[in-house]
Amino acid sequence: SWSDGSIYVGAFKDGLRHGKGKFSYPDGSIYEGVWKDDELNGLGTGTFPDGEKYEGKFKDGEKHGQGTFTYPDGSMYEGEWKNDEPNGQGTETSHDGRKYIGKWKDGLRHGKGTMSWSDGKRFVGEWKNGNFWNGEGQDINGNIQANFVNGEIQDVEREIDLAADEEDDDLPF
Repeated sequence: SWSDGSIYVGAFKDGLRHGKGKFSYPDGSIYEGVWKDDELNGLGTGTFPDGEKYEGKFKDGEKHGQGTFTYPDGSMYEGEWKNDEPNGQGTETSHDGRKYIGKWKDGLRHGKGTMSWSDGKRFVGEWKNGNFWNGEGQDINGNIQANFVNGEIQDVEREIDLAADEEDDDLPF
């Protein structure tokens, strides 16, 4: 037990958490898995009072390697992690049916990927720092509705309002 009310049940080595164990925080957060030198290292699970959950690999107490993070609304990211952020290949599935499959860098979409919406529309191409960069917006039949070059729309058949809720990637192709 710790002075803040945290509780660890598991193996120790030289006074440090080492081996399999479970650490419970006063706020209800729980980390369970393999510990090395007082840090989560290897396979583990983190669960949080708000419903968030991470299952996967840890390195030095951070998400690192393959893992799945699930949000309270049912959205999830499954893929590669580095330094506690999505990095490498991964899939993000939102509660509203939107899905991104592609590359990530420092927690942002970055590199080749495909975003599809529940209505069948999609963006195929390259992302940069979380934004559409080079590629095409397609309607449900795969017809190109917009081309993106260096983050700018080119050759648009009809006007598209890019400000239409960019946070939710809700582009009306």
